Amino acid sequence: MVSEKINSFIKVWLIVVASLCYCHGIGKSVPKGTRRLAFLLPVVCLFLFLPLKLNSPHLGGLTAFFIAWLANFKLLLFASDRGPLNSQVSLPLFIALACLPIKISKPHPNKGITSSSSSVAAAVNYAVKVMLLGIILWAYDYMDYMHPYVIKLLYSLHIYFFLEIVLAVGAAVVRSFSGLELEPQFNEPFLSTSLQDFWGKRWNLMVTGILRPTVYEPALGYSSAVIGRKWAPLPSVFSTFVVSGAMHELMFYYLGRMSPTGEITLFFLIHGFCLTVEIGLKKALKGWWQPPSVVTSPLTVGFVLGTGFWLFIPQFSRSKTDVRAFEEYADLGAWLKQCLGFCWKIKRS
Repeated sequence: MVSEKINSFIKVWLIVVASLCYCHGIGKSVPKGTRRLAFLLPVVCLFLFLPLKLNSPHLGGLTAFFIAWLANFKLLLFASDRGPLNSQVSLPLFIALACLPIKISKPHPNKGITSSSSSVAAAVNYAVKVMLLGIILWAYDYMDYMHPYVIKLLYSLHIYFFLEIVLAVGAAVVRSFSGLELEPQFNEPFLSTSLQDFWGKRWNLMVTGILRPTVYEPALGYSSAVIGRKWAPLPSVFSTFVVSGAMHELMFYYLGRMSPTGEITLFFLIHGFCLTVEIGLKKALKGWWQPPSVVTSPLTVGFVLGTGFWLFIPQFSRSKTDVRAFEEYADLGAWLKQCLGFCWKIKRS
């Protein structure tokens, strides 16, 4: 079972790499605009289809996020020479930038002084999170004795640690081959002091970075012409959350192959509305009153977790993604045990 999933995963990603080689060539030979878009649209459609060939919640879910969302949005920007993709860069870097959640960071003036200490701190940080993820996986053996809200909290932490670790590993691989400094994709979201801080500066920053030029900035331009520049960010932010909700519904469809209930979209509509109100109040008050972070941080994290427990996390159980993930862990463990046993026999012989 594990080998079949890995084989399917490899086949899908060989197609992805070949498609991105084609896109790199199109960028060099076809001028930006409608014509380039026409050449790229078949790849966009292919990337929407390919995740359906994977049944693994881990391999399939990550592939869907990387190509059906991130790569497709980057390719749409690439059609007009916007976004992170550039046909002038090397082909390997183009492929990495297109399908992986990475962003090249700007050079730091004190890089030589800070890089060593920051690398050590990052290594310790990720080591702790790997250990915590292991504890969570171990704790799942005792789910029958846990309160449902404790299980939802474990699921929430599992998603956070898993995503941050996987994205950090991907960035480390790209960094080792390219020598480029890459921005981290999470910035301790549990320290958020507001929804604007959480969604804009701390949680899954690659999604924030790709939604800004594809949704927020075009909406901002239209809104500015209608209601003026001061209040234009409000409908633009809400529009961004509408699109984010639709894309998350698509990601959950890839995971469970079940018709959407709208609860994921509702989660993002609620957060989009509340963030719009927050930004509006900040503009109206103009810094006249700022609650202390010791108050706003627990309220922010509590609101994110509360709405997540209500609308977001239950979708993993509804689609049986959690059950299939547990089965996948068991299959992987058995497969590794079999491989180790085979290697031990070879060594003894």
